[in-house]
Amino acid sequence: MSSTGSTMEQAPVTAKGSAKKGSQYKAWLQSLGPGLITAALVFGPSKVTIASIMGASYGFSLLWIVVVAIFFMIIFTMMAARVGIATNESLLSTISRKWGRPARIAIGVGVFLVTASFQAGNSIGSGITLAEATHTNKTVWIITCNLAGISILFFRTFYKMLEKIMIALIIMMLFAFIVTMVLSHPPVAGIASGFVPTMPDGSQQLIIAFMASCFSIVGAIYQSYLVQERKRIRPDVTQTGRETLPGMLILGFMSATLMICAATVLHPAGTRITTATDMAIALEPVFGNAASALFLLGLFGASFSSLLGNAALGGTLLGDALGYGGQLSSGMVRTFIAVIMLIGAGVAITFGKLPLELIVLAQAVTIFIVPFIGIALYLVANDAAIMGKMKNNTFTNIAGAAGLIIMLLLAVSNAVTLFFS
Repeated sequence: MSSTGSTMEQAPVTAKGSAKKGSQYKAWLQSLGPGLITAALVFGPSKVTIASIMGASYGFSLLWIVVVAIFFMIIFTMMAARVGIATNESLLSTISRKWGRPARIAIGVGVFLVTASFQAGNSIGSGITLAEATHTNKTVWIITCNLAGISILFFRTFYKMLEKIMIALIIMMLFAFIVTMVLSHPPVAGIASGFVPTMPDGSQQLIIAFMASCFSIVGAIYQSYLVQERKRIRPDVTQTGRETLPGMLILGFMSATLMICAATVLHPAGTRITTATDMAIALEPVFGNAASALFLLGLFGASFSSLLGNAALGGTLLGDALGYGGQLSSGMVRTFIAVIMLIGAGVAITFGKLPLELIVLAQAVTIFIVPFIGIALYLVANDAAIMGKMKNNTFTNIAGAAGLIIMLLLAVSNAVTLFFS
């Protein structure tokens, strides 16, 4: 009797303990959301294209650059996340307090211009993949994708909806690209050799392009806004900044997977590609329609996630810069997000590609604004009065300083190419 009674008394405690553990696990999974959103918005159609071209042109020899780019992306996304956790105001508000309103406006407007300029590429990527898969007109799909994106803005819990969609798209991309890679049967020795740094003749521009697109300081600073959105939803959940790590590792893994697939299938055959859809077409004779369609599914995930994330990033920072706050619940922020989507759709439908003038504008703004953003983030993360115990440690400072040097070198390289070539 006493033994049975004792067991019965303990049962509710055990159940309660299990429920608490389950709730903590769910909260931890939800805390990964900001990092996964950043990974999804950075991994766009341009990344798919560059990684595919690198593998097709140089085999496995450039895999090492993925590790380098992701290392610095981890450093700066974690830095931005800790700024968001340590403060109760937006990053641009903190920058405004330190350096004045002009700095706040310059960053916000600069990021808006960059995201608006590149948004046409995301619209085109989304439309083309669905058009290729269904053999229909891409314009219809460009309009459909952007209307779907704008409709999401009407959800009261926009952040939660954005998080769920981005995670679903990442799962879609992982499935599509992993299956495609497995079908190609890549040699393990070849993959391993690719992580030894080498720089084949003629690969410098691709290395610079990949580094600039994967080590995205604009994507990194958005992490501070996303963790604050997550903090508003679940203030009881402890965040440290390390929750961004899985998202960044997934970003690197997807880039490497594409490069490995292209290196295995296209490089030995000497196949040259210029766009991501060329990759899908090139896979068809080797693996058939199913594999080609699967790759297009992954490419759609990359394009649509960037369409949503890129617009949310640009709209949020412009809204914050102009004094409307950096919260996704703000009506003006959502309006700016919709404006970016409409600009992208309009350019995509009118020109059918990203016009050279917009590329030049985006590159010119990026050259001047990105180093400024990186330095500002670095200095804020080292301000003990703002950060407290979340302040950068010695390792982060050394790695961050190296990242800033690379950022400045990339800016100089882009400036030389843009203005003097």
